[in-house]
Amino acid sequence: MSMRMGRPSVLKRVTRAGGQAGAGAYTAVLSLVVLGASGAIGIALTSPWLFPSLGPTVMLIFGSPQEKASRPLNAAVGHAVAIVAGLICLYLFGMAGKPPAPVGGPTPGYVLAGAVSVALTAFVLHVVKLPHPPAGATTLIVSLGIIATPPGILSMAAAIAFTIVAGWGINWLLGERLRRGLG
Repeated sequence: MSMRMGRPSVLKRVTRAGGQAGAGAYTAVLSLVVLGASGAIGIALTSPWLFPSLGPTVMLIFGSPQEKASRPLNAAVGHAVAIVAGLICLYLFGMAGKPPAPVGGPTPGYVLAGAVSVALTAFVLHVVKLPHPPAGATTLIVSLGIIATPPGILSMAAAIAFTIVAGWGINWLLGERLRRGLG
């Protein structure tokens, strides 16, 4: 049992007291805090600090902190691989510099870039044994040209790092500890 100073973590206590609703409230409130902070940073910097793959990342971090896929290493490597795979596919299929898929519409190049980037991300994360399913959304965001400029990619990476550090820092402060092992 994860304990801090002899007490179960806040997540375990709210789950014991409120069942699934207690665990859901823990996940919801802390997801709101971290994503709200990330969004506020994005507003202040006028850059993309809030995007779809951060939602499932915080849901894993707060809702399933003991799962391998929610560990900080898995999240960091997963999103990093996803960004690289997305960029490779964006350029490989000739879609760099074109209007993003949601604006310009689906094209064979975007379909290939998106599908191959997810497959590549899934393959690499499986091989290195560091699963993080939200990375599938990150690679689509990049390979479909939604966030694909150098400043956008840097902002995306910074937002991912912030989300991981803030999420696990909050969990740690509330007594939640990781399972043993790095990956």
